Amino acid sequence: MLINTYELAATLTLGVDALRNERVNVSSRNRVLRGVAVVGSTAINDCEVAIYIEDFFVGHFRNTKAGAAIGVITSEDVYPVGPFAIPAGSKLVAIVTVAVVGNPLIIQLY
Repeated sequence: MLINTYELAATLTLGVDALRNERVNVSSRNRVLRGVAVVGSTAINDCEVAIYIEDFFVGHFRNTKAGAAIGVITSEDVYPVGPFAIPAGSKLVAIVTVAVVGNPLIIQLY
């Protein structure tokens, strides 16, 4: 797993980078993005994030499960992407494009 973030809905307003507080959103190593999981908020598909590697757009991803209590179930919630190379020093960004309604949001990048 590249990143696992757990953030409260109150801080994930429109246009906010959900990965802004993650220490590993930039790494000195080359990495590869192969999957994205977004779960949480109040209802399925009620929020959305846009994933970027620097200025390269990976895609829009909506939450696949309501509530963050269960967490991410890899076989159900991870949407395969790429593989996309993440060069050393490149920043991963997850911009909130449809605001989280309530409950925390979990974003995992694989």
